[in-house]
Amino acid sequence: MEVRHSVHPEDAKHYTTEELRKRFLIQDLFVSGQIKMVYSHVDRMISGGACPSEPLALEVEKGMGVDYFLERRELGIINIGGPGVVKVDGVEYKLETTDGLYVGMGAREVIFSSANKTQAAKFYFNSAPAHKSYPTAKIERSSIKPNHLGSIKESNERNIYKYIHPQGVQSCQLVMGMTALEPGNMWNTMPCHTHDRRMEVYLYFNLPEDAVVFHYMGEPTETRHIIMRNEEAVISPSWSIHSGVGTHCYTFIWGMAGENQTFDDMDHVAMPDLR
Repeated sequence: MEVRHSVHPEDAKHYTTEELRKRFLIQDLFVSGQIKMVYSHVDRMISGGACPSEPLALEVEKGMGVDYFLERRELGIINIGGPGVVKVDGVEYKLETTDGLYVGMGAREVIFSSANKTQAAKFYFNSAPAHKSYPTAKIERSSIKPNHLGSIKESNERNIYKYIHPQGVQSCQLVMGMTALEPGNMWNTMPCHTHDRRMEVYLYFNLPEDAVVFHYMGEPTETRHIIMRNEEAVISPSWSIHSGVGTHCYTFIWGMAGENQTFDDMDHVAMPDLR
């Protein structure tokens, strides 16, 4: 498991392109037969990907200081690949593409499997510290009523699917969901915002091989960008905006952790204030 330390905004404004990518960009999440994880000291979020050719167990890392992965944590999973199965303490949950699963604190065994080897599952997950256990629950995308926002005029027409949130599948502090842009739309989270009370991680996917997303980050008056490709993730500290524009429409998974779970708790940035 790779460890990323926290970054002060005064330092980030001086980073080169490569330094920005090293600190915030997460690549190669879905390597066949492996689980890739990045531990961020920003709210101690763990983001990862599992691409099983054979069953893969979620193992505790020595640096976590516990006996098993979810001893003091909770876990949110969304499958972006072929059909798969997640076994939690002996109970199997079948996840089709874009189905999700919440696993509460205290679960001892989590095993990822693909339903068939010709089209491997790709399980993306976020894990945050927890102090209370909530029931494990499967989340079918087809059962979620999306919030339809934006317009083609502003190039941001999109559907927001909330998977783990206070009015749906409950958790201790993790909030997780997915935003899908309609064809012909390119922008997400613009006008932009920060939320000083929560960090966020984005995973961009459903991008063609030759397409990119320009992900904007940094303080509103000190913006920077990271060029991202299909199935790459980016860490967004609480002081940073998190917005993107693509050369093609795309989908992204967002995961948050911090002081509250209020989706609309945002510090909006006026367009004239951006620099």
